[in-house]
Amino acid sequence: MRTRIRWGILGPGRIATRFATDLRNSAQAELVAVGSRSADRSAEFALRFEAKKAYGSYAELAADPDVDAVYVATPNPFHCEHTLLCLEHGKAVLCEKPMGINERQVHEMANRARQKKTLLMEAMWTRFLPVTLQVKQWLASQAIGDVRMVIGDFGFCTAWDPAGRWLNPSLAGGALLDVGVYTVAYASMVFGTPPAHVLASAHIGPSGVDEQTAMLFTYPGDALALLSCAVRTNTPQEVNIQGTEGSIHIPAFWHATSATLACPGHDPVQTFGSASYHYEAAEVMSCLQAGRAESLNMPLEESIAIAHTLEQVRTAIGLRYPME
Repeated sequence: MRTRIRWGILGPGRIATRFATDLRNSAQAELVAVGSRSADRSAEFALRFEAKKAYGSYAELAADPDVDAVYVATPNPFHCEHTLLCLEHGKAVLCEKPMGINERQVHEMANRARQKKTLLMEAMWTRFLPVTLQVKQWLASQAIGDVRMVIGDFGFCTAWDPAGRWLNPSLAGGALLDVGVYTVAYASMVFGTPPAHVLASAHIGPSGVDEQTAMLFTYPGDALALLSCAVRTNTPQEVNIQGTEGSIHIPAFWHATSATLACPGHDPVQTFGSASYHYEAAEVMSCLQAGRAESLNMPLEESIAIAHTLEQVRTAIGLRYPME
């Protein structure tokens, strides 16, 4: 494997713009190609980020022999199709979350990656932030004792636009897959296992997607996660982890730049760090350099488990997408 990893971006949208911007923070990465259904859009993006190649189709990008890894940043319903396309051409894939719209898709993607012996990782960028890594260390050292409860939310209020991706069922829109996945994945990280029981309730809006969803998960030992998400309601967007000997507070947890450890009888301990997409890219590049086909921090089995939990929630709230 080359010492400098050559990246391609499939789907030059808003989140890909942020990824390409932050990728400049890594001396190990080089953006060499962009693929879009629009040749003009691809060329504009490539020019902006100094990529050498711009393609007017996804297939051309996937087939480019000068691309080592591809960031798949197309809308939710196309993650599976485009990831499989790249895997067939032997590309390592960093697939934007949620990896698939349902568990079946994620299973298919994981199985194909394993068959091809090619790296695949869900782009849960929160997992790789310095602050999140410190939170994981606190949990591993039992700084707050046994975790009893996780309370997390991620909600914002978008303008009414049923054709846009947040409210459009044909784009697998709604709160759960767009932002609820962050809370579910965070609880998965904290507890290290899927919930034993899943309860959920939601408001399904006039466009046919969940505008807000509340979830209650029970874990072994009767630990709990109380999670919520919304696309038409503003919420604090924070996580609180309550343990038998203390607590951890993570404001703006999904792009965390700080966290506070509080234990009775001790001064609070704070940690700080930057929020950048290049950390998840660095994980992919580290795996490639080490010859690993999966991330130890975001393994495929966990992505499958998260997809299963999301599907359990959707069953509970009666939400299905037209493409299913």
